[in-house]
Amino acid sequence: MKAKTKDMAAKNKLEGSAQYLPRKPLSLRILHRLDPERAHRIAIHGLKLRRIRPNPPPDPQLSFNLLDRVFPNPIGLAAGFDKNAEVPDALLSLGFGFVEVGTVTPKPQAGNPKPRIFRLPADRAIINRLGFNGAGHDAVAANLERRRGRSGIIGVNIGANADSADRIADYVAGVERFAPLAAYLTINISSPNTQGLRDLQGEDSLGRLVAQISTARNNAADRLGRPVPLFIKIAPDLTDQSLVRIVESARANMIDGLVVANTTVARTGLRSRRKAKQAGGLSGPPLFDRSTAMLARARQIGGTELILIGVGGVDSAQAAWRKIAAGADLVQLYTGMIYAGPSLARQITAGLKEELARRNFSHISQATGIETARWAAAWSGDPSES
Repeated sequence: MKAKTKDMAAKNKLEGSAQYLPRKPLSLRILHRLDPERAHRIAIHGLKLRRIRPNPPPDPQLSFNLLDRVFPNPIGLAAGFDKNAEVPDALLSLGFGFVEVGTVTPKPQAGNPKPRIFRLPADRAIINRLGFNGAGHDAVAANLERRRGRSGIIGVNIGANADSADRIADYVAGVERFAPLAAYLTINISSPNTQGLRDLQGEDSLGRLVAQISTARNNAADRLGRPVPLFIKIAPDLTDQSLVRIVESARANMIDGLVVANTTVARTGLRSRRKAKQAGGLSGPPLFDRSTAMLARARQIGGTELILIGVGGVDSAQAAWRKIAAGADLVQLYTGMIYAGPSLARQITAGLKEELARRNFSHISQATGIETARWAAAWSGDPSES
C-alpha cells in the first residue's frame, strides 16, 4: 500500500489535475471562508512577517541568462498579487524565479466598487473586476527604493488611471519612473476592468503607444547606461489578425517580449454557472488552452527574437511544462497559488526537474518550443470560441 501511494504521489507532482490534488492546507481552508479581498490582505500581512532568507543559488537545470540577468528558474508570480510592491522579497523566498509587482498607475485609485473578486472553486478559477486599485507611482517607487541592492528579479507592471485624459502619457510616465527600479517593465493594455483600456490594442492606438513607450525606454536606458527590458501584456480575446499586428509592431519597435495572456472575458465551459455571470476577467485553468495556443501562435509569428512569458491556468508542473513546450521562455502564475497554496512554485520546479530526468533532458531550455506547432494548430483566432 505504501509503495502504491508513493507511486501515485510521484505521478501527481507532474499531472496536478483537480482529481489528484491533495486536500487544501488548513490555512487555505480558513482563508477561503473569508471575503477574497480580506483573505488577500491577510496573506500580504503574513508575508510581511515572514523571515526573509537568502535566495538559494540558481538551479543548474532550470536557471538561464535572459535580459542580462540570471533567472534562477523560469517560474514567476504574475502581477496582481503584490500590487504595491509590499512583499516582493518574501514572495521570492517562496521559490519564485522572479516576481512582477503592480499593476501600478500614476495616481492612487480605489478601483471598481466592491465586491469585485469571486472564487469559482469548481473550476479552480477567479473572476475579478478590481480596476487597477493601488497606491500609485510614489508609494510603489518608495517601496522599491527600500529594497535597492537586494538580489532577485523584480518586474513592474504599468497601467493607466481610469480617469486619465491621456493614457499613453500615463504609460510613458510609468516607464520613466520605474526604469531605474525594475529588472523589466510590463505595459498592461489588456485588463478588461478599466473601460476602454483594451482599445489601446487597436491598430492606431497601438502604433502611437508602442512608439512613445519605446522612445521613453531608450531615453531611460541612455540615462542609466544599461538596457531597460520592455514587455507588453496582451489579452487572450484577440483575433489572429490583431495578434499578428501586435507581434509585428513589437518587433519593429524593439520591444523585448510579450506576456501572453491577461484574463479573459469569455465564459466557455465553466461549471460555476451562477458566479460565471459576474463581470470581469476570468483567470485559472479555464483560460489555459486558449492562452497556450495563443502563446504558440505568437512564437510562430515572432520567431525566437521575442521573449514570451506564458500566463493563464498554470497550477501544476504539468501546466508549466506545457507552456514551455508551447514556446514560453518564462512562465507566470497567480490564481493557481490561491488554490494550491504558497508552496506551489517549489512544487512546480521540483516537478519540472523530474520531467527533465524522465525525458533525459539536461536543461529546461531543451523543452522550449518542442510542441509549438501542435499548440499553434489549436489556435482559432476567433474570440467567440474561447
